[in-house]
Amino acid sequence: MNIGERYRHLIEWLIPAGFILCGGWVIWHMPAFILDFIPPSDESLYGQIHELHTRKDVTPGLPGLFGGLTDIVDWAAILLMPVAFIFGISTVRIAPMEFQEFRAVDRIAIFIGRITMILIISMTSIMLYEVFLRYALERPTLWANEMTLWTAGFVFLFSGLYAMQQRCHIRIFILYEAAPRWLQHVFDIISVFLLCTFAFFMIYGSFRQVFVTKFYRWEMFGTAFDPPIPATVQPMILIVIALVALQAVANLIADWNSEPDSQSGDDLDAGEIEAIRKTAGAE
Repeated sequence: MNIGERYRHLIEWLIPAGFILCGGWVIWHMPAFILDFIPPSDESLYGQIHELHTRKDVTPGLPGLFGGLTDIVDWAAILLMPVAFIFGISTVRIAPMEFQEFRAVDRIAIFIGRITMILIISMTSIMLYEVFLRYALERPTLWANEMTLWTAGFVFLFSGLYAMQQRCHIRIFILYEAAPRWLQHVFDIISVFLLCTFAFFMIYGSFRQVFVTKFYRWEMFGTAFDPPIPATVQPMILIVIALVALQAVANLIADWNSEPDSQSGDDLDAGEIEAIRKTAGAE
């Protein structure tokens, strides 16, 4: 492996990790952004969020910029997030074991898949760290359990979007394979229509409760660590549902003129094993 190849491999690790670090910082300091950009008119709610920001602020000594509560590190994190995301989707590469026929719009889901991989590594590291402290040093943490739960929620959601782009979600295709191609197109349209309908009504029915009650009030978990799990996971559910619906439409358009995959389960397993071997050899 030459230097350029090693650099590209390193970038594929660093960019998702950097995006996660910036996103985590922004989420942890979101009360400051809420008070600066959309301050509540209710004084009691304003005071509650302000007290929360004061208690959770990682850099209390830094002055806020532009007369607000957000300091220079907060602004750097929120500005670097779109930079890392755009750079990530433009540099992401497809592994041999992944779905090879992709379009430019698929890069979003693929990069989110890379973010998911880093989150899984982070979650595993947190659990190992907690096990070591709990059973080797007998000094368990107050934050590892909630952090693992929090991270697992994002992993579960992002994995769904990645699975949709990779066409690896569960499908029952006994009748589908027996139907002629024009009828398969009808089945595809119906399934995408039902998915988009579900996404629309899910978002429409839950938007106010999720974004006004949970996010805007920045509802916390209520434990010693007290992470904002309700304020972040529930809005992310609606965002990912919307992205999954859009990805389904993109898949429908991209696969319209392609022949359906009629491989058996054994053939698929053999193909996946061979792809893994190629990836291991490439590494």
